[in-house]
Amino acid sequence: MFTAWRRPQAVLWGTAGAAILGFLVSLEFAARHYGLPGPVTNQAREVVFAPTSGPLLYAGLALMTVVLTWRQRFIAVGAAIGIDVVFCLVRWAAGGGVHFGNGALGVILGCAVIAVTRRTGQERALLLKGVGLGLLLVTGHKTGDTWLLITSKTRPMVFDQYVATADHALGNPSWLVGRIVEATGPVGAHVLHGVYGQLPLAAAIVALYQLRNVSVERRFPGHHLVRTFLVIGLLGPAVYMIFPVVGPVFAFSADGGHWAVAHLWPDTPTPIGTPHPMAFDGITPRNCMPSLHTAWATTIFIHSRKGPRALRFAGAFWLVATLCATLGFGYHYGADLVAGAVFALTVETAMRALARGWDGSASRLVAHGATVFVALLVSYRYLPVEMATHPRVFGPLLVLALALVVLHYVRTTGRWDPQPATEPPPAPRPAAQQPELV
Repeated sequence: MFTAWRRPQAVLWGTAGAAILGFLVSLEFAARHYGLPGPVTNQAREVVFAPTSGPLLYAGLALMTVVLTWRQRFIAVGAAIGIDVVFCLVRWAAGGGVHFGNGALGVILGCAVIAVTRRTGQERALLLKGVGLGLLLVTGHKTGDTWLLITSKTRPMVFDQYVATADHALGNPSWLVGRIVEATGPVGAHVLHGVYGQLPLAAAIVALYQLRNVSVERRFPGHHLVRTFLVIGLLGPAVYMIFPVVGPVFAFSADGGHWAVAHLWPDTPTPIGTPHPMAFDGITPRNCMPSLHTAWATTIFIHSRKGPRALRFAGAFWLVATLCATLGFGYHYGADLVAGAVFALTVETAMRALARGWDGSASRLVAHGATVFVALLVSYRYLPVEMATHPRVFGPLLVLALALVVLHYVRTTGRWDPQPATEPPPAPRPAAQQPELV
Protein backbone atom coordinates (compact mmCIF):
# COMPACT_ATOMS: atom_id res chain seq x y z
CA MET A 1 0.00 0.00 0.00
CA PHE A 2 2.79 2.44 0.89
CA THR A 3 4.58 1.67 -2.38
CA ALA A 4 1.38 2.21 -4.34
CA TRP A 5 0.96 5.64 -2.70
CA ARG A 6 4.54 6.64 -3.37
CA ARG A 7 4.43 5.82 -7.09
CA PRO A 8 1.84 8.53 -7.98
CA GLN A 9 3.81 11.00 -5.87
CA ALA A 10 6.97 10.21 -7.83
CA VAL A 11 5.09 10.61 -11.11
CA LEU A 12 3.69 13.96 -9.94
CA TRP A 13 7.09 15.31 -8.92
CA GLY A 14 8.66 14.02 -12.13
CA THR A 15 5.97 15.64 -14.27
CA ALA A 16 6.32 18.96 -12.41
CA GLY A 17 10.09 18.87 -12.79
CA ALA A 18 9.87 18.12 -16.51
CA ALA A 19 7.36 20.96 -17.00
CA ILE A 20 9.59 23.46 -15.18
CA LEU A 21 12.64 22.33 -17.14
CA GLY A 22 10.77 22.62 -20.43
CA PHE A 23 9.55 26.09 -19.50
CA LEU A 24 13.09 27.25 -18.65
CA VAL A 25 14.48 25.83 -21.89
CA SER A 26 11.75 27.60 -23.86
CA LEU A 27 12.60 30.93 -22.20
CA GLU A 28 16.28 30.28 -22.88
CA PHE A 29 15.60 29.87 -26.60
CA ALA A 30 13.36 32.94 -26.60
CA ALA A 31 16.08 35.07 -24.99
CA ARG A 32 18.70 33.71 -27.39
CA HIS A 33 16.46 34.72 -30.27
CA TYR A 34 16.92 38.33 -29.16
CA GLY A 35 20.65 37.93 -28.68
CA LEU A 36 20.69 37.78 -24.87
CA PRO A 37 21.34 34.96 -22.38
CA GLY A 38 18.33 33.31 -20.81
CA PRO A 39 17.62 32.25 -17.22
CA VAL A 40 19.57 28.97 -17.43
CA THR A 41 22.70 30.68 -18.76
CA ASN A 42 22.49 33.54 -16.28
CA GLN A 43 22.13 31.11 -13.40
CA ALA A 44 25.00 28.91 -14.59
CA ARG A 45 27.32 31.91 -14.94
CA GLU A 46 26.94 32.77 -11.27
CA VAL A 47 28.66 29.56 -10.24
CA VAL A 48 32.00 31.14 -11.22
CA PHE A 49 31.47 34.68 -12.50
CA ALA A 50 30.43 37.70 -10.43
CA PRO A 51 26.81 37.24 -9.29
CA THR A 52 24.29 40.02 -9.73
CA SER A 53 21.97 38.74 -7.00
CA GLY A 54 24.07 37.96 -3.92
CA PRO A 55 21.37 38.51 -1.26
CA LEU A 56 18.93 36.43 -3.30
CA LEU A 57 21.41 33.55 -3.57
CA TYR A 58 21.89 33.51 0.19
CA ALA A 59 18.12 33.65 0.65
CA GLY A 60 17.91 30.56 -1.54
CA LEU A 61 20.61 28.87 0.56
CA ALA A 62 18.69 29.71 3.73
CA LEU A 63 15.55 28.10 2.31
CA MET A 64 17.51 25.00 1.35
CA THR A 65 18.85 24.60 4.88
CA VAL A 66 15.37 24.05 6.34
CA VAL A 67 15.87 20.34 5.59
CA LEU A 68 19.24 20.20 7.40
CA THR A 69 20.13 19.74 11.04
CA TRP A 70 21.63 22.67 12.93
CA ARG A 71 25.11 21.20 12.63
CA GLN A 72 24.68 20.76 8.88
CA ARG A 73 23.37 24.32 8.60
CA PHE A 74 26.44 25.77 10.25
CA ILE A 75 28.68 23.72 7.95
CA ALA A 76 26.74 24.78 4.83
CA VAL A 77 26.71 28.48 5.69
CA GLY A 78 30.36 28.41 6.77
CA ALA A 79 31.37 26.74 3.52
CA ALA A 80 29.42 29.31 1.50
CA ILE A 81 31.03 32.23 3.30
CA GLY A 82 34.49 30.66 2.94
CA ILE A 83 34.06 30.18 -0.80
CA ASP A 84 32.83 33.75 -1.20
CA VAL A 85 35.80 35.14 0.71
CA VAL A 86 38.18 33.34 -1.65
CA PHE A 87 36.29 34.55 -4.75
CA CYS A 88 36.14 38.13 -3.45
CA LEU A 89 39.89 38.16 -2.72
CA VAL A 90 40.68 36.86 -6.20
CA ARG A 91 38.41 39.47 -7.82
CA TRP A 92 39.89 42.22 -5.65
CA ALA A 93 43.42 41.19 -6.62
CA ALA A 94 42.41 41.19 -10.27
CA GLY A 95 40.94 44.67 -9.97
CA GLY A 96 37.32 43.59 -10.17
CA GLY A 97 34.44 44.63 -7.99
CA VAL A 98 33.40 42.92 -4.78
CA HIS A 99 30.49 40.58 -5.50
CA PHE A 100 29.27 37.69 -3.38
CA GLY A 101 26.94 34.76 -3.83
CA ASN A 102 29.09 32.16 -5.60
CA GLY A 103 29.52 30.29 -2.35
CA ALA A 104 25.79 30.09 -1.66
CA LEU A 105 25.03 28.74 -5.13
CA GLY A 106 27.95 26.32 -4.95
CA VAL A 107 26.76 24.88 -1.64
CA ILE A 108 23.20 24.44 -2.98
CA LEU A 109 24.50 22.55 -6.00
CA GLY A 110 26.85 20.56 -3.76
CA CYS A 111 23.91 19.44 -1.63
CA ALA A 112 22.18 18.26 -4.80
CA VAL A 113 25.20 16.10 -5.60
CA ILE A 114 25.26 14.74 -2.04
CA ALA A 115 21.55 13.90 -2.26
CA VAL A 116 22.05 11.88 -5.43
CA THR A 117 25.29 10.13 -4.42
CA ARG A 118 25.12 9.79 -0.62
CA ARG A 119 21.44 9.70 0.32
CA THR A 120 18.66 7.20 -0.31
CA GLY A 121 14.93 6.94 0.11
CA GLN A 122 13.11 9.61 2.08
CA GLU A 123 16.31 11.44 3.06
CA ARG A 124 17.29 11.83 -0.60
CA ALA A 125 13.83 13.07 -1.54
CA LEU A 126 13.75 15.57 1.33
CA LEU A 127 17.20 16.99 0.52
CA LEU A 128 16.35 17.28 -3.18
CA LYS A 129 13.14 19.13 -2.28
CA GLY A 130 15.18 21.54 -0.19
CA VAL A 131 17.63 22.09 -3.05
CA GLY A 132 14.74 22.60 -5.46
CA LEU A 133 13.14 25.13 -3.13
CA GLY A 134 16.33 27.18 -2.91
CA LEU A 135 16.99 27.05 -6.65
CA LEU A 136 13.40 27.90 -7.54
CA LEU A 137 13.56 31.13 -5.57
CA VAL A 138 16.67 32.21 -7.50
CA THR A 139 15.62 30.81 -10.86
CA GLY A 140 12.21 32.41 -10.53
CA HIS A 141 13.92 35.80 -10.34
CA LYS A 142 16.02 35.04 -13.43
CA THR A 143 12.93 33.80 -15.24
CA GLY A 144 11.16 37.06 -14.45
CA ASP A 145 14.03 39.04 -16.00
CA THR A 146 13.70 37.02 -19.20
CA TRP A 147 9.92 37.52 -19.26
CA LEU A 148 10.45 41.28 -19.00
CA LEU A 149 12.84 41.15 -21.94
CA ILE A 150 10.23 39.31 -23.99
CA THR A 151 7.53 41.87 -23.17
CA SER A 152 9.75 44.74 -24.31
CA LYS A 153 10.60 43.03 -27.59
CA THR A 154 7.19 41.65 -28.54
CA ARG A 155 4.87 44.46 -27.42
CA PRO A 156 5.88 47.68 -29.24
CA MET A 157 2.60 49.43 -28.27
CA VAL A 158 1.67 50.18 -24.66
CA PHE A 159 -1.62 51.12 -22.95
CA ASP A 160 -0.34 53.76 -20.51
CA GLN A 161 -2.70 56.45 -21.71
CA TYR A 162 -5.67 54.24 -20.89
CA VAL A 163 -4.48 53.44 -17.35
CA ALA A 164 -3.40 57.01 -16.64
CA THR A 165 -6.85 58.24 -17.67
CA ALA A 166 -8.62 55.60 -15.57
CA ASP A 167 -6.38 56.50 -12.63
CA HIS A 168 -8.17 59.84 -12.31
CA ALA A 169 -10.95 57.87 -10.61
CA LEU A 170 -8.52 57.10 -7.76
CA GLY A 171 -7.15 60.63 -7.57
CA ASN A 172 -3.88 59.98 -9.45
CA PRO A 173 -2.11 58.39 -6.44
CA SER A 174 1.20 57.92 -8.26
CA TRP A 175 1.48 61.68 -8.79
CA LEU A 176 0.60 62.39 -5.16
CA VAL A 177 2.95 59.82 -3.61
CA GLY A 178 5.68 60.77 -6.09
CA ARG A 179 5.68 64.33 -4.76
CA ILE A 180 5.73 63.05 -1.17
CA VAL A 181 8.75 60.81 -1.86
CA GLU A 182 10.54 63.73 -3.50
CA ALA A 183 9.86 65.83 -0.40
CA THR A 184 11.46 63.20 1.88
CA GLY A 185 14.77 63.58 0.06
CA PRO A 186 17.43 60.89 -0.37
CA VAL A 187 16.75 59.18 2.98
CA GLY A 188 13.17 58.21 2.15
CA ALA A 189 14.09 57.21 -1.39
CA HIS A 190 16.97 55.04 -0.16
CA VAL A 191 14.75 53.18 2.34
CA LEU A 192 12.02 52.57 -0.23
CA HIS A 193 14.54 51.40 -2.83
CA GLY A 194 15.88 48.87 -0.33
CA VAL A 195 12.39 47.56 0.44
CA TYR A 196 11.42 47.43 -3.24
CA GLY A 197 14.58 45.65 -4.37
CA GLN A 198 14.79 43.06 -1.60
CA LEU A 199 11.24 41.73 -1.74
CA PRO A 200 12.47 38.13 -2.40
CA LEU A 201 14.61 38.36 0.74
CA ALA A 202 11.54 39.35 2.78
CA ALA A 203 9.67 36.39 1.31
CA ALA A 204 12.52 34.08 2.30
CA ILE A 205 12.39 35.33 5.91
CA VAL A 206 8.66 34.61 6.19
CA ALA A 207 9.11 31.24 4.46
CA LEU A 208 11.91 30.31 6.86
CA TYR A 209 9.54 30.82 9.76
CA GLN A 210 6.86 28.71 8.10
CA LEU A 211 9.34 25.91 7.28
CA ARG A 212 11.19 26.00 10.61
CA ASN A 213 10.00 22.49 11.61
CA VAL A 214 10.79 20.69 8.34
CA SER A 215 14.09 19.29 9.65
CA VAL A 216 12.26 17.78 12.64
CA GLU A 217 9.07 16.56 10.97
CA ARG A 218 11.00 15.43 7.83
CA ARG A 219 8.29 16.76 5.53
CA PHE A 220 7.12 20.06 4.08
CA PRO A 221 3.79 21.64 5.05
CA GLY A 222 1.02 21.38 2.49
CA HIS A 223 1.06 25.13 1.75
CA HIS A 224 3.63 27.84 2.32
CA LEU A 225 4.59 31.25 0.97
CA VAL A 226 7.09 30.11 -1.67
CA ARG A 227 4.43 28.21 -3.62
CA THR A 228 2.22 31.28 -4.07
CA PHE A 229 5.23 33.54 -4.62
CA LEU A 230 6.46 31.45 -7.54
CA VAL A 231 3.04 30.99 -9.15
CA ILE A 232 2.43 34.75 -9.07
CA GLY A 233 5.76 35.26 -10.83
CA LEU A 234 4.86 32.62 -13.40
CA LEU A 235 1.34 33.83 -14.26
CA GLY A 236 1.80 37.60 -13.92
CA PRO A 237 3.99 38.14 -17.01
CA ALA A 238 1.34 36.43 -19.15
CA VAL A 239 -0.97 39.35 -18.27
CA TYR A 240 1.82 41.77 -19.24
CA MET A 241 1.59 40.34 -22.74
CA ILE A 242 -2.15 41.07 -22.84
CA PHE A 243 -2.04 44.50 -21.16
CA PRO A 244 1.43 46.07 -21.76
CA VAL A 245 2.11 49.15 -19.61
CA VAL A 246 5.48 50.79 -18.82
CA GLY A 247 4.50 53.10 -15.95
CA PRO A 248 4.20 56.88 -15.42
CA VAL A 249 7.91 57.47 -14.80
CA PHE A 250 8.58 56.37 -18.37
CA ALA A 251 5.39 57.29 -20.22
CA PHE A 252 4.94 60.74 -18.65
CA SER A 253 8.35 61.96 -17.47
CA ALA A 254 11.82 62.74 -18.74
CA ASP A 255 12.95 59.17 -17.99
CA GLY A 256 11.00 58.05 -21.05
CA GLY A 257 13.06 60.24 -23.36
CA HIS A 258 11.44 61.12 -26.67
CA TRP A 259 9.05 58.19 -26.25
CA ALA A 260 7.22 59.93 -23.38
CA VAL A 261 3.93 61.68 -24.11
CA ALA A 262 4.99 64.69 -22.03
CA HIS A 263 7.07 65.49 -18.95
CA LEU A 264 4.19 65.58 -16.45
CA TRP A 265 5.01 63.12 -13.67
CA PRO A 266 4.90 63.78 -10.70
CA ASP A 267 3.98 67.46 -10.80
CA THR A 268 1.07 67.66 -13.23
CA PRO A 269 -1.65 65.00 -13.62
CA THR A 270 -2.35 63.91 -17.17
CA PRO A 271 -5.16 65.79 -18.94
CA ILE A 272 -8.34 63.87 -19.70
CA GLY A 273 -8.47 63.23 -23.42
CA THR A 274 -9.01 60.36 -25.81
CA PRO A 275 -6.46 57.67 -24.91
CA HIS A 276 -4.91 55.42 -27.55
CA PRO A 277 -2.08 52.86 -27.72
CA MET A 278 1.31 54.52 -27.92
CA ALA A 279 4.60 53.23 -29.31
CA PHE A 280 7.49 52.80 -26.90
CA ASP A 281 11.10 51.64 -27.02
CA GLY A 282 12.22 48.02 -27.24
CA ILE A 283 14.07 48.09 -23.91
CA THR A 284 11.66 49.14 -21.15
CA PRO A 285 9.69 46.18 -19.69
CA ARG A 286 5.91 46.30 -19.98
CA ASN A 287 5.53 45.10 -16.40
CA CYS A 288 2.91 47.28 -14.72
CA MET A 289 -0.47 45.60 -15.10
CA PRO A 290 -0.91 44.04 -12.61
CA SER A 291 1.65 45.21 -10.06
CA LEU A 292 3.42 41.99 -9.11
CA HIS A 293 5.36 43.78 -6.36
CA THR A 294 1.98 44.60 -4.82
CA ALA A 295 0.85 41.00 -5.31
CA TRP A 296 4.01 39.61 -3.68
CA ALA A 297 3.90 42.09 -0.80
CA THR A 298 0.24 41.22 -0.22
CA THR A 299 1.14 37.54 -0.08
CA ILE A 300 3.97 38.23 2.38
CA PHE A 301 1.52 40.19 4.54
CA ILE A 302 -1.02 37.33 4.50
CA HIS A 303 1.52 34.66 5.42
CA SER A 304 3.10 36.77 8.17
CA ARG A 305 -0.22 37.04 10.04
CA LYS A 306 0.29 33.72 11.85
CA GLY A 307 3.82 34.53 12.99
CA PRO A 308 5.08 36.28 16.10
CA ARG A 309 4.50 39.97 16.64
CA ALA A 310 7.81 41.01 15.07
CA LEU A 311 7.06 39.06 11.90
CA ARG A 312 3.54 40.47 11.69
CA PHE A 313 4.92 43.99 12.06
CA ALA A 314 7.55 43.32 9.38
CA GLY A 315 4.92 41.96 6.99
CA ALA A 316 2.73 45.03 7.46
CA PHE A 317 5.70 47.37 7.06
CA TRP A 318 6.83 45.64 3.87
CA LEU A 319 3.36 45.89 2.36
CA VAL A 320 2.96 49.60 3.13
CA ALA A 321 6.53 50.44 2.06
CA THR A 322 6.16 48.47 -1.17
CA LEU A 323 2.95 50.30 -2.06
CA CYS A 324 4.66 53.63 -1.36
CA ALA A 325 7.69 52.64 -3.47
CA THR A 326 5.69 51.41 -6.46
CA LEU A 327 3.73 54.64 -6.56
CA GLY A 328 6.38 57.05 -5.32
CA PHE A 329 9.00 56.03 -7.88
CA GLY A 330 6.47 56.16 -10.70
CA TYR A 331 6.74 52.46 -11.47
CA HIS A 332 2.98 51.90 -11.25
CA TYR A 333 -0.39 53.59 -11.39
CA GLY A 334 -2.93 53.22 -8.61
CA ALA A 335 -5.05 51.03 -10.89
CA ASP A 336 -2.12 48.58 -11.13
CA LEU A 337 -2.08 48.16 -7.35
CA VAL A 338 -5.79 47.40 -7.15
CA ALA A 339 -5.42 44.74 -9.84
CA GLY A 340 -2.29 43.34 -8.17
CA ALA A 341 -4.00 42.87 -4.82
CA VAL A 342 -6.99 41.08 -6.40
CA PHE A 343 -4.59 38.92 -8.43
CA ALA A 344 -2.65 37.95 -5.28
CA LEU A 345 -5.74 36.97 -3.31
CA THR A 346 -7.04 34.87 -6.21
CA VAL A 347 -3.77 32.97 -6.67
CA GLU A 348 -3.34 32.50 -2.91
CA THR A 349 -6.85 31.06 -2.67
CA ALA A 350 -6.16 28.59 -5.48
CA MET A 351 -2.87 27.43 -3.94
CA ARG A 352 -4.43 26.98 -0.50
CA ALA A 353 -7.33 25.07 -1.99
CA LEU A 354 -4.98 22.73 -3.84
CA ALA A 355 -3.23 21.96 -0.54
CA ARG A 356 -6.36 21.44 1.59
CA GLY A 357 -8.67 19.99 -1.02
CA TRP A 358 -10.86 21.84 -3.51
CA ASP A 359 -14.47 22.52 -2.58
CA GLY A 360 -17.34 24.83 -3.40
CA SER A 361 -16.11 27.68 -1.19
CA ALA A 362 -12.75 27.69 -2.97
CA SER A 363 -14.40 27.66 -6.40
CA ARG A 364 -16.63 30.58 -5.48
CA LEU A 365 -13.76 32.64 -4.11
CA VAL A 366 -11.47 31.96 -7.09
CA ALA A 367 -14.32 32.73 -9.50
CA HIS A 368 -15.07 35.96 -7.60
CA GLY A 369 -11.43 37.10 -7.69
CA ALA A 370 -10.94 36.15 -11.35
CA THR A 371 -14.15 37.91 -12.38
CA VAL A 372 -13.18 41.12 -10.59
CA PHE A 373 -9.67 40.97 -12.06
CA VAL A 374 -10.96 40.60 -15.62
CA ALA A 375 -13.54 43.33 -15.02
CA LEU A 376 -10.78 45.68 -13.87
CA LEU A 377 -8.72 45.08 -17.01
CA VAL A 378 -11.75 45.54 -19.27
CA SER A 379 -12.73 48.75 -17.47
CA TYR A 380 -9.23 50.20 -17.70
CA ARG A 381 -9.13 49.46 -21.42
CA TYR A 382 -12.64 50.36 -22.57
CA LEU A 383 -14.04 52.75 -19.93
CA PRO A 384 -11.12 55.00 -18.95
CA VAL A 385 -12.74 58.27 -20.03
CA GLU A 386 -15.96 57.49 -18.17
CA MET A 387 -13.92 56.58 -15.09
CA ALA A 388 -11.99 59.84 -15.27
CA THR A 389 -15.02 62.07 -15.82
CA HIS A 390 -17.04 60.41 -13.02
CA PRO A 391 -14.45 59.82 -10.27
CA ARG A 392 -17.03 60.01 -7.47
CA VAL A 393 -18.76 56.97 -8.96
CA PHE A 394 -15.91 54.84 -10.27
CA GLY A 395 -13.40 55.59 -7.50
CA PRO A 396 -15.58 54.13 -4.74
CA LEU A 397 -16.57 51.27 -7.08
CA LEU A 398 -12.91 50.28 -7.54
CA VAL A 399 -12.29 50.39 -3.80
CA LEU A 400 -15.51 48.48 -3.13
CA ALA A 401 -14.61 45.78 -5.65
CA LEU A 402 -11.26 45.24 -3.91
CA ALA A 403 -12.82 45.37 -0.45
CA LEU A 404 -15.41 42.72 -1.35
CA VAL A 405 -12.69 40.35 -2.58
CA VAL A 406 -10.72 40.94 0.63
CA LEU A 407 -13.81 40.35 2.78
CA HIS A 408 -14.72 37.19 0.87
CA TYR A 409 -11.14 35.91 1.26
CA VAL A 410 -11.02 36.62 5.01
CA ARG A 411 -14.37 34.96 5.69
CA THR A 412 -13.68 31.89 3.56
CA THR A 413 -10.15 31.21 4.74
CA GLY A 414 -11.25 31.88 8.31
CA ARG A 415 -13.57 28.90 8.02
CA TRP A 416 -10.77 26.83 6.51
CA ASP A 417 -8.34 27.44 9.36
CA PRO A 418 -8.60 24.93 12.20
CA GLN A 419 -10.32 26.41 15.19
CA PRO A 420 -8.52 26.18 18.53
CA ALA A 421 -9.89 23.46 20.72
CA THR A 422 -12.07 24.82 23.50
CA GLU A 423 -11.88 23.27 26.91
CA PRO A 424 -15.17 21.84 28.19
CA PRO A 425 -16.77 23.98 30.86
CA PRO A 426 -15.91 22.84 34.37
CA ALA A 427 -18.46 20.58 35.99
CA PRO A 428 -20.64 22.42 38.48
CA ARG A 429 -19.59 21.99 42.03
CA PRO A 430 -22.06 20.14 44.20
CA ALA A 431 -23.93 22.47 46.42
CA ALA A 432 -22.83 22.42 49.99
CA GLN A 433 -25.11 20.23 52.05
CA GLN A 434 -27.18 22.35 54.35
CA PRO A 435 -27.86 21.06 57.86
CA GLU A 436 -31.41 19.87 58.36
CA LEU A 437 -33.58 21.96 60.57
CA VAL A 438 -35.19 19.99 63.35
